[in-house]
This record gives sequence, structure tokens and C-alpha cells, in this order.
Amino acid sequence: MLSKKRAQLKQAVAEMVRLAMKYLEQTPDRETKIELIKTLCAVTEGKIYVEIERARLVRMHAKMQEEMGHLVEARNIMQTVAVETYGQMAKTEKIAFILEQVRLCLDSGDFIRAAILAKKISVRAFEREDTDDLGNKKKREEATELAAEGTPVLHELKNIYYQLMIRYHMHSNNSLEVARCYLALYQDKRISTDLSISLGFLKKICWFIILSPFDSMQSSLLHQTAADKNMDELPEHARLLKQFITQELIDWPTLEQEYAGEMMAEGDVFGGEQAEVRKSDLKLRVVEHNIHVVAKYYSRITLKRLAQLLDLPSDESEKHLCSMIVSSALVAKIDRPAGIVTFVPKKDAAEVLNNWSRNIASLLELVEKSCHLIQKEAMQYKVTI
Repeated sequence: MLSKKRAQLKQAVAEMVRLAMKYLEQTPDRETKIELIKTLCAVTEGKIYVEIERARLVRMHAKMQEEMGHLVEARNIMQTVAVETYGQMAKTEKIAFILEQVRLCLDSGDFIRAAILAKKISVRAFEREDTDDLGNKKKREEATELAAEGTPVLHELKNIYYQLMIRYHMHSNNSLEVARCYLALYQDKRISTDLSISLGFLKKICWFIILSPFDSMQSSLLHQTAADKNMDELPEHARLLKQFITQELIDWPTLEQEYAGEMMAEGDVFGGEQAEVRKSDLKLRVVEHNIHVVAKYYSRITLKRLAQLLDLPSDESEKHLCSMIVSSALVAKIDRPAGIVTFVPKKDAAEVLNNWSRNIASLLELVEKSCHLIQKEAMQYKVTI
């Protein structure tokens, strides 16, 4: 009632809300505490000068709902507040609030909304203390309220952010993004000082890069990881990366047998519900690597010989080849009646334009030569053209 009084000063309302928040820990039971939080949320709704207090109340309410097992309700409560628009909230508290929203979405299975919320945070925000949550340089004279007690510091928030992103990308089976998340954690200065943790991350980076489909980014990360100085501590993984870098055929049964122990040890990669999917992905990457090797050394090859080199049945090898052609990972033509595959070197735009220019120049030269011969014949036999 005091908050609804006409001409009530903003400072008075703000002080009343802060005073009432101190009574939350003194409530006799959970139901009374929830009712008080709901009342304070109703009082602070739509009032910019108590927006930070409202965000903290909403987080308290969501935490209590989660403790009672109402995960979806907690998620919906947290989504009623958009802290990215709060100019006076501390950067760390703002990031922590958004990460809590992302975590609740992941826990409740709402992966689409989790991805949308995660995009509100720029990774540049974790690099410097004097940037806002969007990664933009913050004005030094900007007044911000201190973060709430218990709010993680910036490097802890960075670790939480990438762990949540790993969960999201693991669900969508995006191995390249998972590798990039682990790479960001591996390159953290605070983590790089602990060799055991760094090597654990480096092992996961190796596996997830290999599990990623071939493209320019994957190839760049593969060579970058293979050149890392800590790879000397992991000879098995260094040899694995070298096999995928070297333009030689890989024998899948030998690879599977040689690295069976390493795959069993990596429970985060080859364990859980995605275990069989990851193993099939690894076999697929070996097949794709072998096709790229064949394309490098052969310009034309029969489907039968290709199947022998890949150690696969003819129909399966053709299926993998067609899949790579459709995804633009390889340029080739298949003559199915003749059973011949022709590998065409992939040309960039500049090369195509240069070939076109040379062809036009050759055509104009032939036209000019023909005109000269016609003119010569006309002059010789005195024919009027």
C-alpha cells in the first residue's frame, strides 16, 4: 500500500524494498518467504529504479522453485527478466544471471531458447574487466552497483559459460564447436598453469577435432593442435593427429584396435548415450580422409578399385562418395554405367576467372586471324566483300 501511495518518492520505495529484502532470511517457513518475494516482485514491476532488486528477487524465487523440483516453473520465472537492458547492474552479476537462465533451459531440455540466451553474451566480455556484457568498451565514469554477494568473478564465469556451451553443442553433435569451446578453456592462462588439467582438455580437443567434418576451419584447428608444444606429453594423440594430416590411407580396424583403450578412457567423448554415434562418426571421418587421399593421387578410378582402397562394399563406398560431393567437400563426377569416378580439382573464383579470360583472348585471336586470311584472299582474287 505504501508503494502505491500517490506522489510517493522513488527513494522511499527503493529503501522500503531493500529493507523488506533483509526480512527474507527471517521468514518462518518457505511458503511465507515465497509470498513475500511475490509481493516484492509485484511492487518492483515496471520500476526502473529498483530493477536490480527485482532481478535478485526473481533469481531467489527461481532457485526456491528449482529446489522444490519445479524446474520448468523456475525456468519461466527467470525468463521474465531481461538483465541485458539493465545499465546499472554490475557486469559479472549480469553475466551470471544470463548463464543461470541458460543452465535452467538446458536442464529442462529447451535447447533452442538456451542458444538464443547464450548469444546475449559476447566472448569478448571475458577478456577484459573494462568491457560490458556485449564486449564493448565501458565508460570509466559509468556508475554501476556492486555485484551481489556470492557472484562468481569473471574467469569463473568464463569457465561456466564454456561448460554450458559444451553441453549445448554436445546435444546437437557439433563436434567442431565443442573443440573450440575446449580450446578456449585450454588457452586460459589460469588453466594452462596446471599441466594435468591442460592435458585433459588437450585430449578432448584432439578427439573432437577429428570427429568434426572436414572444412577449412577443421583443417586449421587440426594443424594448430598438432603443432602445440604440449603434444609432446601426449605421444598417442600426436600420432593420431599426424595420421589425419598425412596424405596416406588409414586402416580403420587397426586404428580402432590401437586406440580402443584411449576411447574407453575418454568417457566425456565416447561415453553415455552418444557413444555409438561418436564411434560411427570416427569411422566416417576415416572414410572421408581416405577418399580425400584417393582424390589427391588419382584423376580417374573405378568404383571397384575405390571400394578396395576404402576396404568397404561398393555400394557403401559410393554412398560416402556421393555424400561428400553433395556437401561440396569434394568435386567429382561418377559415370555409373562405366563404373568410373573422375576427380575434378576444385578451382577458386580467381582461377575460374583467369581461365575465362584466357579463353576469350584465344577466341579473339582466332577471329582476328580469320579476318586477316579472308581479307588476304579477297585482295588476291580481287573479290569485293
